[in-house]
Amino acid sequence: MDTIIVTPRSLSAAEGHPALARLTGAGYRLVFPSPGVQPTRAQLEACIGDAVGYLAGVERIDAGLLGKAKRLRAISRNGAGVDAVDLAAAAELGIEVCRADGANARGVAELAFCLMIAAERRLPAAEAAMKACGWKREKGAELEGKVLGLLGCGRIGKLVARFGLAFGMKVLAYDAYPDKAFSPSGDFSFVAQEEAIAAADILSLHCPPLKDGRALLGRAQIASMKRGAILVNTARESLVDEAALSGALDSGAVAAYAIDAFDREPPEDWALVRHPRVIATPHLGGYTDESVDRATEAAVNNLLVALGSPKA
Repeated sequence: MDTIIVTPRSLSAAEGHPALARLTGAGYRLVFPSPGVQPTRAQLEACIGDAVGYLAGVERIDAGLLGKAKRLRAISRNGAGVDAVDLAAAAELGIEVCRADGANARGVAELAFCLMIAAERRLPAAEAAMKACGWKREKGAELEGKVLGLLGCGRIGKLVARFGLAFGMKVLAYDAYPDKAFSPSGDFSFVAQEEAIAAADILSLHCPPLKDGRALLGRAQIASMKRGAILVNTARESLVDEAALSGALDSGAVAAYAIDAFDREPPEDWALVRHPRVIATPHLGGYTDESVDRATEAAVNNLLVALGSPKA
């Protein structure tokens, strides 16, 4: 029986997802290398040799791993990002790579805005103090009149822009390929990347990593941010030079950093997560009932289209 590897934690845990039954109903056998947790390289290597399909999470799928996939015909992500997949190697081997475009956009956008409010109102410190039977009040700030900078204005960024406008914010967005038809308000405009970074009271990241591996926000870009700005990262950990950011947090140049996406999950280095000015969440952006349903249905559809019926 042809096999399909399933690695997203939201699908490989004990409860699974009903949409996976469409794959078994079509005649495929599902293999879960590491139920409920991100798989290791060794776990993937142990099962990829015989697989024809791969319903993939955020783990790295490089040329070395793909070289061990003797029968693999399709990789289907349960999200839009494919930066963890070596696309050139996949193309050379004739492996189709599919994405669930836009499936988790609403969940990620809502979490990004939630993190902005949490940072502005100092909610984590207040909640922690209350849980410890303490009464700690830190004065926060309101969003109205603030400048929201967006680096990336695709499906997620557009939703975040609309949320900001609804709260009375001015929104400045940079996108490498701006959608000129998107003009939700006179308080929204596309600007150069440098302007979005320098003008923002809150800067939110909604773009893929740079192809050359450099941080989008390096030391110079972080230094150019408005003093006391808040940085929100629900996209990729590697977008930010964490050493430079740590220094800016220590000095108060950056008031707070909220992060939901890590290169390794859970992270291998917890130092920045423990910083008192950091709000960290365990990749919750697309982890809603609605986002998981949309992403899983799309990923399963893509696999069934790419693979067709299993070979006898």
